[in-house]
Amino acid sequence: MKSKASAPGKVILFGEHFVVYGVKAILCAIDKRINVTAEKIDDKKISIRSNIGELVLPPNKPISEIKSPLKPFYYLANKIIENQSTGIEIVVESNIPLGVGLGSSSACCVAGAAAISRLFKKTSKEEILDLAIEAEKTIFENTSGADCTVCTYGGIMEYDKEEGFHKIESKPNFHLVIANSNIEHSTKMVVDKVRQFKEKDEAEFSSLCNMESKLVKEVLKLLKVNDIKKLGIKIKENQEYLETIGISNDKLREMIQIGQTESFGAKITGAGGGGCIYALTDESNLEHTMNQFKDKNFDCFAVKIDFKGLDTF
Repeated sequence: MKSKASAPGKVILFGEHFVVYGVKAILCAIDKRINVTAEKIDDKKISIRSNIGELVLPPNKPISEIKSPLKPFYYLANKIIENQSTGIEIVVESNIPLGVGLGSSSACCVAGAAAISRLFKKTSKEEILDLAIEAEKTIFENTSGADCTVCTYGGIMEYDKEEGFHKIESKPNFHLVIANSNIEHSTKMVVDKVRQFKEKDEAEFSSLCNMESKLVKEVLKLLKVNDIKKLGIKIKENQEYLETIGISNDKLREMIQIGQTESFGAKITGAGGGGCIYALTDESNLEHTMNQFKDKNFDCFAVKIDFKGLDTF
């Protein structure tokens, strides 16, 4: 018997970094997916295969001793087969670029939790989300759970540290062009840099948080009426705030300048320092925006919002 599950990646649209200090962030699921297949096997072992390597281990190995990026899958399998007489084989297929802030780890945890748990019983989305967040904590100890939540339920979501998650019911029909800087970056180092900016000038940082909070409120209204041109203006404003707190660099600025030539607006998504930017488009300027990046030899691809979230079959 096989169990299969699929979960989407994600983009932070607004609020990265400021969310750490109490401002709302807006995230959306994207139509690039992780697919996981789980199957019971006779051998009492946990076998995981993916495009980033393999991991084959007996059950009950301490998670702290596992250095592989595949350890969330091991954690899930080991927890779920604890009282079973079977082993498990897991195959992971990804359409999401890894390590660039597009939710590949969270999508893996969600699809993995669903595929593995449903080999043994019918689990709800809520149960799967709880398992996924547990698994994600094996690689990101302080995860908020925001990424796993939007990968589970799909669509657009607002999140803040006090009130948690709230799904935004509007379904805007825009496209995002994602461009990858191919610069490796450490999220922890960038977060530390922002904290140092805050400590150096508390008044300016407080002012930026207030401006970001106001911007996010305006964006939530614009999403309801699908005003793509005004959303583009807000994207440009948000990018200015990110520049001020020091998470950009020359390559990211070049990409944003290219993205803004044809799109409605472009900005960093995620930690910054490397990773990706996105440019907001619709059918009228999608191809032109893609070509702008390709002409300058940047890796890019187009996505739409994924409203389905977790899928099992």
